[in-house]
Amino acid sequence: MKKLKLNLSLSLVALAVSAYVHAQDTNTDNHTIGITVPEVALVDIEPAASKNITLSFTAPTEAGLPIVPTATNTTLWLNYSSIKSVADATRNVSVKLDALIPGVDINVTAATATGSGGGTLGTPSAQLTLSAADQTIISGIGSAYTGDGANNGHNLTYALAAGSGPGGVAAYADLEATTTAVATVTYTISDN
Repeated sequence: MKKLKLNLSLSLVALAVSAYVHAQDTNTDNHTIGITVPEVALVDIEPAASKNITLSFTAPTEAGLPIVPTATNTTLWLNYSSIKSVADATRNVSVKLDALIPGVDINVTAATATGSGGGTLGTPSAQLTLSAADQTIISGIGSAYTGDGANNGHNLTYALAAGSGPGGVAAYADLEATTTAVATVTYTISDN
């Protein structure tokens, strides 16, 4: 019995020493870090305080000539922030007009992105004649940001044309004199 007690005592001492050895610090240690990156899809037009624009035509001074659009407007900038999902390779920005103005084509062109942005910025399309259907104006956006405010992102150029017939949306014969025609242009960022 004495031998059994001695063996049991020695076993308990060995176990205690073993536990103590495992509890000591070593020359290395580690832990894990969890990272969460949110999906982001934001778009806006800058400068926000003055993003409503007015375009007009000038009447001819000689009989037989058409009306002529005034200068283009280049005061607006398209800004976006995008963190794409794993499932979607890229995103697009589309543009549409809520209401057509009889006899008037509204054209928009987006310039190549400039400013303080970074990432996979999108590629602008050629000039678009706005319609009620969504049209892609910027394609191939990855995880990117354009920078915020004027002089960041894609500069937008708006121009008017009196109805041009088959190639455009409107026809000159549909023109009507008005000073209150308002149309809303909507930009949407979405997955491909």
